[in-house]
Amino acid sequence: MAKKQPPSNHHPNPRPQRPAPATLRAQILESFRTLRIPVTDQQWDEVLARAEHEGLSHLEFVHALLSDQATQRRQRSIERRIQEAHFRDSGTLENFDWNFNAATIDRAWFEELATGEFVRRGDNLVKVGQSGLGKSHLIQGVGRRLCMLGYRVRYTTSAGLVKELAQSRADDTLPRRLRYYGGVDLLIIDEFGFEKLERMDCPLAANLLYKVIEVRYPRRSTALVTNVDFENWNDYLGDPPLAMAFLDRLVDGALLLKLEGKSYRAPRARRLDGKKGAASAATSNGTD
Repeated sequence: MAKKQPPSNHHPNPRPQRPAPATLRAQILESFRTLRIPVTDQQWDEVLARAEHEGLSHLEFVHALLSDQATQRRQRSIERRIQEAHFRDSGTLENFDWNFNAATIDRAWFEELATGEFVRRGDNLVKVGQSGLGKSHLIQGVGRRLCMLGYRVRYTTSAGLVKELAQSRADDTLPRRLRYYGGVDLLIIDEFGFEKLERMDCPLAANLLYKVIEVRYPRRSTALVTNVDFENWNDYLGDPPLAMAFLDRLVDGALLLKLEGKSYRAPRARRLDGKKGAASAATSNGTD
């Protein structure tokens, strides 16, 4: 009869040896670098210490580690989109004086535009109004909000756009510039009607503006800010058939917003005149 073997202390499937904490830490940080997640050694140690101190769950630990990184990345993206938009002024919807023309300019209109729904639908926006109502301020405020929502926005004046396109045509880069302007989610063309000198220097100005509208139609949104009423666009563009085509592509399904009210510039000019008068009187009295 065979002898019974004594029980063995050897486990048939031994558990793998866990790496030391320092080794595991190094491996995790290396994985973050491979995935291009910018978690530094210091950030890891701080969050880990907090997790141990507060008894965070695994999910809470991961959230605490990555949420700051995600927030910082989102903020950098917003700042980059605002920089690439080339806004001329620092105007926002928050710092606009809504009380000055409260009877004719409703903040709710612009808060609705700032949700980006019209851009998502690919609708155009035409904003008409006399000078001095804050049209530029408002459209740039809307544009900034849309940058914060993740939309690519480009702001330019009509004169600046004509000048840039004319230069691109001269150096044979016009197709590339048109592709660029055709790709942004919202193109804001401000001060349409102000670029008389540029149009005199460039007889093809109206045609170049039309090319931009055409390359965006009907997929992308264009916001045109002007003090020229529709019925005067034929005379302004100087080419009735082209003006009709321009209007057709721009106004088709567009949101039309006509602003009225008092000019912000008139009271400011009176204040400046008053200050000059006071300064002149002080000088004549021998005071500084």
